Amino acid sequence: MRKVKTAAIQMQCSTELQENLEKAEKKIREAAAEGANIILLPELFEREYFCQQRRYDFYHYAKPAEENEAVQMGVRLAKELGVVLPVSFYEKEVNNLYNSIACIDADGRILGIYRKTHIPDDHYYQEKFYFTPGDTGFRVFETRYGKIGIGICWDQWFPESARCMALQGAELLFYPTAIGSEPILECDSMPHWRRCMQGHAAANLMPVIAANRIGKEVVEPDTENGGQKSALTFYGSSFLTDETGELKKTASRDQEEILIGEYDLDELAAKRLEWGLFRDRRPEMYRIIAGQK
Repeated sequence: MRKVKTAAIQMQCSTELQENLEKAEKKIREAAAEGANIILLPELFEREYFCQQRRYDFYHYAKPAEENEAVQMGVRLAKELGVVLPVSFYEKEVNNLYNSIACIDADGRILGIYRKTHIPDDHYYQEKFYFTPGDTGFRVFETRYGKIGIGICWDQWFPESARCMALQGAELLFYPTAIGSEPILECDSMPHWRRCMQGHAAANLMPVIAANRIGKEVVEPDTENGGQKSALTFYGSSFLTDETGELKKTASRDQEEILIGEYDLDELAAKRLEWGLFRDRRPEMYRIIAGQK
């Protein structure tokens, strides 16, 4: 049996980089002390969700992986604690800026980078202003504790993302997230958001681990953001599913929490074979998904 414990960290993020890094480190240590092997933090946890507004000076937050403070923290803690850390960060590569994940193995090695494929553009989720669409393709990383696929926030709405990672041999799917209120649409997207990822688990017989932020983040008008005033309330609700999409652990909407769940990867692999979903796929019939006739 290959048993692995995963953790999803739900936290509030401030405008202060060092404050967020210190909080993240504390929570990583807490999760590791409870036996977690793979620990997931929310999307872009280093700062407030800066994509709520458009500011040219925020471009300077982007750094190459080896220079980013959160990645450096992840390398140090992964090596010290023997845990796997998928770390979300704002990446600069020459003249391109990406919303990226550095997957750090339990010995502190960076196994590689995944760059967010699907970039949203909505009221106060203005990511196309900041991020180039990712060029890595969907990636699966072979870590000390198993093969993991990692999507980033908006990727979680696309079943193709999860299936592509499953076809590459992923055993667990991770989604760091920053999602909350919809001030213009005036809807509560949380149940839809959660059910969408539960569907990925059920369709691929593969657990999903999602970590979101909490708290209200307010933008005040100034010349740098063109006089914008807005606010987003991030609704937490982080969760872990089993391979059928059933919720194993769930977090509240407004409290910082750490969710931990255990999975037997060999048992999960056997179930995927027994159900025959991958055996019975008909890829030649799916060309329309890739824009072909």
